[in-house]
Amino acid sequence: MTKNLTKLWAGGMQRLLAIQKRAAREALREAGVHTPDVQDMWCGAQQAAHAAGEAVARAVHGAQAQTQTAAQTEAARPPMRESRVGPRAAAWAAGEWHRDDYLAPGMSRPLAYGLYLPPGLDTTDMPLVVMLHGCKQTMDSFAEGTRMNLLADKHGFAVLYPEQSAQAHPHQCWHWYDARQAAGGGEVTAIISLIDSLAQTHGFDRSRVYLAGLSAGAGLASMLAVRAPGRFAAVALHSGPAFGEARSGVSALDVMRRGLHHDPVALVDDQLAGRAYPGMPALIVQGDADAVVAPVNAEQLAAQFLRLNGLADADGVRRGVVSHESEGDGYTLHDYARDGASLVRLCRVSALDHAWSGGDDTVPFHSSAGPDASAMIWDFFASKRREAVADDFYEDGELAQGAG
Repeated sequence: MTKNLTKLWAGGMQRLLAIQKRAAREALREAGVHTPDVQDMWCGAQQAAHAAGEAVARAVHGAQAQTQTAAQTEAARPPMRESRVGPRAAAWAAGEWHRDDYLAPGMSRPLAYGLYLPPGLDTTDMPLVVMLHGCKQTMDSFAEGTRMNLLADKHGFAVLYPEQSAQAHPHQCWHWYDARQAAGGGEVTAIISLIDSLAQTHGFDRSRVYLAGLSAGAGLASMLAVRAPGRFAAVALHSGPAFGEARSGVSALDVMRRGLHHDPVALVDDQLAGRAYPGMPALIVQGDADAVVAPVNAEQLAAQFLRLNGLADADGVRRGVVSHESEGDGYTLHDYARDGASLVRLCRVSALDHAWSGGDDTVPFHSSAGPDASAMIWDFFASKRREAVADDFYEDGELAQGAG
């Protein structure tokens, strides 16, 4: 193509010069001027025209080479991932998002939340999964990373994403270690009130409300499970700290890094303060490579929920429990069951750091390593229901004092 363009351009220039050359010779001859000098002049012009043609050819060839190189580079480049900033199509799925602020009675600060409803389904008697994000996360990033909404579409449940305010905590961490009403206690109050309000509005099945959290969100989920067990059928704690010992930000970091210094079962009994507890099925997921929350926390959480489910006595000795261990690709499951139903399940993922297992690894705090935690959580939740019980921890819209 380049050679054809060059020949065409050069041929045209030569014909034009030949015409002008003949006209000039005739004019000079009539004026009595000899033509050898004119011949030299036209030869120079022809050489200049030839040089210009070569320059054009080189420019065209160079442009083609650049275009070819760019095409080769683009072909070799891996496909671009979706933006981490904007909504990712896979996370939002096909349903409806409802975003709003909810001001619980007696609270001074509203609680932001997102509610996802799968498409084409009546919400009456629909299960609800409550998702509590970790530090430096939002409702959007948690929905993106976990892809829980895709499972909601598949299995027909709603998903609620409460969001911690940056005004409440600069890193948007829940105050899982501080049970005062001005901190974690108030967050528990707001979330319980929000769940009750949405259940009344949409007709959700109150016997199938489930709770899951990551890191600080798992810490707050433990507080909710202990203080308001009648509201939830089961809980899932991913990369979460053991509960009952931390009372400040400093002691919370110590628990996360080293685990509890006191007996986990004794701390549970202190939290209950002699009250009857209806039990709380729990799935615990922990990465063995987690440098933020030490894996010992998962073992201590398992001991605590064995106690809460009546599978261990005050000394931590297991009773009436059947344990089973199985292995998957890079992870191990420990099941503790009674009457054929798993009440406490511990999943240890060997290569996982402080991130949601099997999540979208383009979103911070989510990893493609390990099993799909979201699918595992729903599989654990699906068979659990909360029988109607009196909730001694939650009365007349206010949490009872001394519950944790």
